[in-house]
This record gives sequence, structure tokens and C-alpha cells, in this order.
Amino acid sequence: MTATNTTREERRTRIIQACLDQQQLLADTARREMDSAQQQSNDYGANVDRYDSYRTKMMRTRDMYAKQLSNANAGIRVLQGLLAHAPMERADHGAIVITDRQNFFLSIGAGKFLVPFRSAEAVPQQTFFAISAQTPVYMALKGRAVGDTIIFNGVTQTIKEIL
Repeated sequence: MTATNTTREERRTRIIQACLDQQQLLADTARREMDSAQQQSNDYGANVDRYDSYRTKMMRTRDMYAKQLSNANAGIRVLQGLLAHAPMERADHGAIVITDRQNFFLSIGAGKFLVPFRSAEAVPQQTFFAISAQTPVYMALKGRAVGDTIIFNGVTQTIKEIL
């Protein structure tokens, strides 16, 4: 992902923003589903039986989405804090690590996300994996620098760039 027209900071910001956008989408979906479950429970009518299974199901669904919303919002706060950091020289929390095989964002456990790049750049979009500090691959990458090699799950990866 060698970009000629963008700085390291611009690329880093674009990658973090793509992860933020994905988290915001998750939060919006969780909020919408939570509100829907609450509305369905309200529309069901007055509570006549404390063992009402439909109402209980709707409240459990609402609570599940409320927890997902809370987790997504916590992730958003962490990512917003990382936007202010400058590109890093070593792999640590907040670093974007590009290897010869995969691209990692050492931050929150948000999973796979796509980062669109301008059409003038060599690759129009790239896949990144936002991983938390609890994952084994995070531990393997932590503290490493450009040129270092890790072996994870029997696969050798060399760090090409850290942002």
C-alpha cells in the first residue's frame, strides 16, 4: 500500500475513519433494533401476566441490542481517541501494521473492515482486521518494528509498514 500522493498521517486517519464508520453502522443498527423491540413490546398491549413469554422475549431482545449498542459506543470512543495519535514506529495499541500477508489495526476487536482509497492509488480498497489486545496475533505483533518477522499459526509474515 505505497501511496505517492498521501502522507502517513492521512492514510492512518483514513484507515481509522473506515473502522469508525463500521462501528457507527453497528451502533446505529443496534439502536434501531433495540427501539423496534421496545416498540413491539409496547404495541403488544398492557402487561396482564407476569409470565407473558412474548413480552419477555421482546425485553430480552431489547436488552441484547442495548448491550451491543453500549459496546459499539465504547469502541467508537476508543477509536476517536486514536485519531489524535501520530503514526507509530513500533506495533502497539493504536498502530496500523501492514505485513506482506495481512493488514492489522491494533485497537478494538471490530473484525474485518474495508478501507476505500482514492482511484489514483494503486489499490482502490484494502481489507484490514481490527484486533484487540487479547488476541494471540496482537501479542505476536506487539513491540515489533518494520522488517521484523512473526510466525503465527505456521504462517510467516514480515512487517512492511507501521502507521
